[in-house]
Amino acid sequence: MATFFSKYYLFMILITTMTAAARSVTAASTTNSSSTLLTTFVFGDSLTEVGNNNYLQYSLARSDYPWYGIDFDGGQATGRFTNGRTIGDIISAKLGIPSPPPYFSLSKDDDALLKGVNYASGGAGILNDTGLYFIQRLSFDDQINLFKKTKETIKAKIGDEAANKLCNESMYFVGIGSNDYVNNYLQPFLADGQQYTHDEFVELMISTLDQQLLRLYELGARKMIFHGLGPLGCIPSQRVKSKRGECLKRVNQWVVEFNSKVKKLIISLNGRLPSAKFMFADTYQDVYDLIEKPEVYGFKVSNTSCCNVDTSIGGLCLPNSKLCQNRKDYVFWDAFHPSDAANQVLAEKLFSSLFSAPPPKPH
Repeated sequence: MATFFSKYYLFMILITTMTAAARSVTAASTTNSSSTLLTTFVFGDSLTEVGNNNYLQYSLARSDYPWYGIDFDGGQATGRFTNGRTIGDIISAKLGIPSPPPYFSLSKDDDALLKGVNYASGGAGILNDTGLYFIQRLSFDDQINLFKKTKETIKAKIGDEAANKLCNESMYFVGIGSNDYVNNYLQPFLADGQQYTHDEFVELMISTLDQQLLRLYELGARKMIFHGLGPLGCIPSQRVKSKRGECLKRVNQWVVEFNSKVKKLIISLNGRLPSAKFMFADTYQDVYDLIEKPEVYGFKVSNTSCCNVDTSIGGLCLPNSKLCQNRKDYVFWDAFHPSDAANQVLAEKLFSSLFSAPPPKPH
């Protein structure tokens, strides 16, 4: 969990941003419909994707077929890697703002670009070679490049000064790194797992991430939340590697080490970059508790997925897969991703920690 102070700090960032947006109608509001309470830009992987990979013709990292979306509005697959909503969808609804649409669903000069965009892509990683066997996916670098294009479009619409102000006042949500393990370092047939020790690999990720977050800052990001990784050693795709189906302790230890180094990076960036208010959101323990004690949260199964997946061919829920009888009993939807019900629990926990923490007492 984030520390008591960091929760409050994040709460203040969000409230300050939302209040500023509500108070002033900047030049960005060329029409009444182009202004919004809180503009958000989302970067990440399949945990936050809302459909970008649907537009990548040759991508193998996709979820635009049944049974994905069975519990989403309309019951149809949208490109979200779950049976319903992502955590981002749920938190956006709680904030009273629409979930940002996938970048590729918008035209190049769409006014909706002023309201926030989701660039997340299933299979994406910090490193550009992560998820290489998915053929097409948007790496974090690719996503930043698309944000740069977005800002250029915004500048053309409302001018440099207003565009810079809009970008400075927006919230940036980044959740990435899982695939650098699951679809890179932990795959025995890929080079990185052979080439690097874990210490070397995590340093490569952190140094790369440092430059990527710096680039986002240079493009205008000032208020950013980086979501740490959950206990990847406990997801179904990793449990099957254990003879007893248990969590892989070594993988979880690596994740904890990665999270720790990202926290230090965020602190360093805040010290180096004027006006930067970057935050690390540590949800590792919440996810671990949900997996270890599912019954406390109303679940029955957390060691396997509702969708009966074949982990030998990717672990996704294919159209010919069989589903569990009660989807709300399961923490995991497929071999990698939480169910809608689990996302609801995790979103409630995150939202409560952000918006229910009272100010810290003065020393």
